[in-house]
Amino acid sequence: MINLRVVKVLVLVLIVFVLLPFTSQSKELPKFLFDKALQESKNGDFIQAEKDWSLFLNDNPDDAAALSNRGNILLALGDPKAAIRDQTKAIEISPEDLDPYINRGIAEEALKLWEDARKDYNYVLTNNPKDASALYNLANVMGSMDNWNEAKRLFSQAASSNNGIAMARSSEALAIYQLGDFELAEKKIRLLIRKYPLFADARAALSALLWRKGFTGEAESNWAAAAGLDIRYREKNWLLNIRRWPPNPTNDLIAFLAFEDR
Repeated sequence: MINLRVVKVLVLVLIVFVLLPFTSQSKELPKFLFDKALQESKNGDFIQAEKDWSLFLNDNPDDAAALSNRGNILLALGDPKAAIRDQTKAIEISPEDLDPYINRGIAEEALKLWEDARKDYNYVLTNNPKDASALYNLANVMGSMDNWNEAKRLFSQAASSNNGIAMARSSEALAIYQLGDFELAEKKIRLLIRKYPLFADARAALSALLWRKGFTGEAESNWAAAAGLDIRYREKNWLLNIRRWPPNPTNDLIAFLAFEDR
């Protein structure tokens, strides 16, 4: 049984690093190099990790785990096409393992290949309907395809599959916000803040929603907390393309910030 670890990379997606080599041959080879590259990957030392994954793969070219992990690093280094090649080869070698499908989908998202990513995530969900990573990432894809009803449903399922994904709950509330049910969106956001008072995403979302509803003073007090936690919420490009907020909440928050900065 292969042990897996889910880690967050670049905030918006859930990506999977494989902790053990797939091939039995690798047990007789320098496993320390695999472990070293894995630790570098988790520590964010992507340049060195890419070198060590490549060095490991020189002697283990058919190790699907190493290929998938190097693909994740290539994506982090800004080369989604190379990442897709590594994930595809990992799938060809070990088609029964689902994690490279998730990781390939993430690389496809980086290229805005929404339909390709949707197919990869749906394949995972056909085999494991409660996979939180596939549910969350597919929800982001459906939002990018402007299907916010489906995105809302999938975010809700992702949160139910893994109660630790607070971002899925926040994303569900933002999808509801996008669909125009402001009362339900506010209720869900306030519940999140009650449970996680320092959750910047929920604080920023509530600021945008209160601004939309005309409660400027309360919006300002919530924003003071959010801005102190994460200044990236001031950046429209980050909100839309990295965090993947829907357009209406994003535009409301940016309008509120323009008012704040006068």
